[in-house]
Amino acid sequence: MVADKLDVWERRLGVLANLIPYLALLLPTLMYLVLVPDPPEQRLVTLSIVAGAVAWMLWWHTLHPAWRARSGLMVVFFLGVLVFYAVLGLDDPIFGFYSFAGYVYAIDCLHGRMKFVGVLINALIASASLYGGFPSTEPLAIFTYVVITFFIVMVAMTFTTLGFITAEQSRRRKEMVAEMAAMMEENAGLHAQLLIQAREAGVLDERQRLAGEIHDTLAQGFTGIITQLQAVDEPSRRVDTALRLARENLAEARRSVHALRPPALEDANLPDALVEVASGWTDQTGVPASVATTGAARPLHPEVEVALLRTAQEALSNVAKHASASRVGLTLSYMEDVVTLDVRDDGTGFDPGRETEGYGLVGMRQRVSRLAGALAVESEPGAGTAVSASVPAIPAEVAR
Repeated sequence: MVADKLDVWERRLGVLANLIPYLALLLPTLMYLVLVPDPPEQRLVTLSIVAGAVAWMLWWHTLHPAWRARSGLMVVFFLGVLVFYAVLGLDDPIFGFYSFAGYVYAIDCLHGRMKFVGVLINALIASASLYGGFPSTEPLAIFTYVVITFFIVMVAMTFTTLGFITAEQSRRRKEMVAEMAAMMEENAGLHAQLLIQAREAGVLDERQRLAGEIHDTLAQGFTGIITQLQAVDEPSRRVDTALRLARENLAEARRSVHALRPPALEDANLPDALVEVASGWTDQTGVPASVATTGAARPLHPEVEVALLRTAQEALSNVAKHASASRVGLTLSYMEDVVTLDVRDDGTGFDPGRETEGYGLVGMRQRVSRLAGALAVESEPGAGTAVSASVPAIPAEVAR
């Protein structure tokens, strides 16, 4: 909060610093027109020099703020300001007010020691202008000139030093704020990564527990089914299909035991894996299933891809069991922060508000909710069903 207020005041002072040179030239010009009885020709010359000084400041400083970072150009600009000030100030002491422009530009545009050199030269011109020109050879005149010059130079150098120190403190404060913001952002990223890793560790423990159960139940059961099917004397198409499904599910069970990704994702990205799953489902059911991808496909965290693939498999399984559909469409949508899978069919539909004994929708909802996602189901009797799963688009790099 304090830093914000300091920034506001710093911007206000910056605006004021940009106005001071013009005010420092406008005020003596008005005084010159009112108080100095110069002939018209001399007035025209003086006002032409004033207009040239204004144009010089506008072009080099106000209209091209990016040039302030180029030290060479700013030295040329500052020398031009000194020339205009010397011509005006030495011609008439009333233009001594224009010295404030030199101090402002020296501090704002020059770098390092050049700030103090610029302030010193500007102060020397200011003392000569205030004195009414360079002194004569009389000792008293020289002494007076030296005293005036010393006083002006000391005051100018003192305020320049204070301004330089204040600017350095402001710069260091901004650097510290930027470093703290970067550290906070990095810590937030590390915190999120630690949370994911901690959750993955818990998931791994649960997988290890389930692995033993799967190995002792499903895997052994599928092995027995395969053995029995292979012993059939007269194989048929249905027996071959059952044998193939049993082998695939046995391979799936074994892969689950080892806590690896689904076979479809082993050598393919998620869109290709969905195409493979849909194609296999069509071969089994005879119902056309199309897959479309929108957005820029990119690798996601393995758990995200597994969750979406499992959701697609479960949704297709529900369609085959209950929908009596003639076609199915799957749409995978990649967005900036979210990835969505939509599965739509033109089947018989159902009433989503009615409780069912099946585990399919419950399992899909639990799967996406573990990833802080959401599952939406839209259906009504006779109008088909749409299942939409949305999960955070966690990048694959987080898994490393």
